[in-house]
Amino acid sequence: MMGKAGLAVSPLAPAAFPDLPVIDGVEFSSAAAGVKYQDRTDVTLIRIAAGSAVAGAFTRSSTRAACVLDNQAKLAAGGAAPEGAAIIVNSGNANAFTGARGQESVDAVTQAVAQALGIDANRVFSSSTGVIGEPLPHERIVAAVDGLARDLRKDGAADAARAIMTTDTFPKGASASLSVGGGEIHIAGIAKGSGMIAPDMATMLVYIFTDARIEAGLLQQALSGGLDSSFNAITVDSDTSTSDALILAATGRSATPEIADLDSPAGQAFVEALHGVMRELAHLVVRDGEGATKFVEVQVTGADSTEDARKVAFAIANSPLVKTAIAGEDANWGRIVMAVGKSGARADRDLLTIRFGDMVLAEKGWRSPDYDEEAASAYMKQQELLIAVDLGLGQGAQTVWTCDLTHGYVDINADYRS
Repeated sequence: MMGKAGLAVSPLAPAAFPDLPVIDGVEFSSAAAGVKYQDRTDVTLIRIAAGSAVAGAFTRSSTRAACVLDNQAKLAAGGAAPEGAAIIVNSGNANAFTGARGQESVDAVTQAVAQALGIDANRVFSSSTGVIGEPLPHERIVAAVDGLARDLRKDGAADAARAIMTTDTFPKGASASLSVGGGEIHIAGIAKGSGMIAPDMATMLVYIFTDARIEAGLLQQALSGGLDSSFNAITVDSDTSTSDALILAATGRSATPEIADLDSPAGQAFVEALHGVMRELAHLVVRDGEGATKFVEVQVTGADSTEDARKVAFAIANSPLVKTAIAGEDANWGRIVMAVGKSGARADRDLLTIRFGDMVLAEKGWRSPDYDEEAASAYMKQQELLIAVDLGLGQGAQTVWTCDLTHGYVDINADYRS
């Protein structure tokens, strides 16, 4: 089976795109504007109803794209959208490192959307993903805006998820519903991401919508509180994107009471459900890592601090030697020892324990007396793996998710611009 870019669909992909709930107050449309690709949808428009709240998180790359800078400035001015809001997304061109023309393209596209939908251009958020350093042919997007505005519909999320793909091999979606105060709150999100994935929010394009009644400041707090256990806890290749963003909108159309306190039972339930959707979307990005054949959870405990646990977890998850051993199904736990040692975190050889799944491979400064090479090798043939390290020093812990590094990653990225 082939994905949108002609790549074989990841073996870690879910069986199908999920049946996402319709979020009252959100509409989608998609079109083929020919930004880069021919004969495939590459632009998505999302309209968000009047009275909504908007929050966001963005890449902290020092070479971030014009659309990211524009979105950050707009959200800094406030996340309320009394007249409504919109998101316009294109794939194929990142509009990054394009000089003053980058902002001109953003202005042209967002103003066209504002005019077509009758909303303030300061509530139109744009995203671009694809090749860096090429001027965005924004006139092609502008030409498609009126048609996109006419075609908006509530059930268009799946098409939107496909339109924002670049080297992704499958569209990504996740949802949750919860009962609050005798009513229902729904959350639905879509994402794209496959390569140039590393923590430093954001590392992909993610759009999440809910009908919850919650003001923008609390919505931002709820979003920010989930980053370090979701989108900032994944890595495919250790590279941080210039262009990507997470935008969360709450339409307030649910019949449930307003969430005025995140520590209230309703607030806690909403936050838990939102973070679950964020984590599921983050995992889907790793499952579609360029060339990936293994989904790997790296679990670090017993560190001197949370910061040290994070250092160790990412030293393991980003190590080319570890990732290629996983690709080759080699139970080479010595490479885990290497990664712990290079991480910069405090470690003690004689307190360190390393596990693959339920198997203890090394402990007390030496290979475990129960180590079984045949069993360890058999475990490495699984598609989903757990690498666990306990440093034996303190209470610091961190879990991150990564994938293996295969020839497929090189094949995809060696001629990405072609």
